[in-house]
Amino acid sequence: MVLSNKIDFKVYVAVHGANPNGDPLNGNRPRQTNDGFGEISDVAIKRKIRNRLQDMGHKIFVQSADRTDDGFKSLKDRADSIDAIKKAAKAKDADKYAEVACKNWMDVRSFGQVFAFKEDKLSVGVRGPVSIQTARSISPIFINEMQITKSVNSTTGDKKSSDTMGMKYSIDFAVYEFCGSINVQLAEKTGFSDDDAESIHKALETLFENDESSARPAGSMEVLRVYWWKHNSKLGQHSPAEMNRAVEIKNNNEPNAPRSLDDIEFIDKTPEDMKENEQIYEG
Repeated sequence: MVLSNKIDFKVYVAVHGANPNGDPLNGNRPRQTNDGFGEISDVAIKRKIRNRLQDMGHKIFVQSADRTDDGFKSLKDRADSIDAIKKAAKAKDADKYAEVACKNWMDVRSFGQVFAFKEDKLSVGVRGPVSIQTARSISPIFINEMQITKSVNSTTGDKKSSDTMGMKYSIDFAVYEFCGSINVQLAEKTGFSDDDAESIHKALETLFENDESSARPAGSMEVLRVYWWKHNSKLGQHSPAEMNRAVEIKNNNEPNAPRSLDDIEFIDKTPEDMKENEQIYEG
């Protein structure tokens, strides 16, 4: 059944000795605002959601190269694997193209997608109902720097080399927050359903499962809270901005940044008429 009630959500994430989102244009240092607050891009968050949805068995269009489960090496090949999409492209039927794409891939009907390939004369844009903001830390972050070296020869030589390979960065502890929303009008256009919404909900709760890497060791990233509000109508009783302010986090270690989970406290200010439809996940 297509989604019929607007949904807002807010997520809190803790970082313990990890690089939550490196900036490739800045030596892979953790992303940081001009005033020192940490950031995790919305693109990175959507990538993790896609990975979790893929783990749940959903078909995903934008797959990571190291997680491809259908053998296709490009988005073009994946799109062309659907006969109905090839026919729609040949007929220059953008509406049919978008309809078939939304039915086939959950990330397309969730986040939207632009289908524009050099070989095709048709460009199709799908606007998805699920929007996610960039995550930002609740206080300025301090970045640790570690120089990495190697102690083996890359090529055969007379002497053992010890060359610098680069830098590795981490944050001892930080708490990030981000908000999101699911728009009913756009859900009706893409066919996004109540079951799809529950899958997004589950993906947010398990955001860092199966996501381990050198930059993010197992257990170094965790979801602390997911606040999920389902409104009683398409437009909702309250604006997204009001729901974004419905939960605050208090730093009990001020004026310093929080050093552990013991230093933070959640304050729920959810409006009374939303309490009945509020779901809270505590990691």
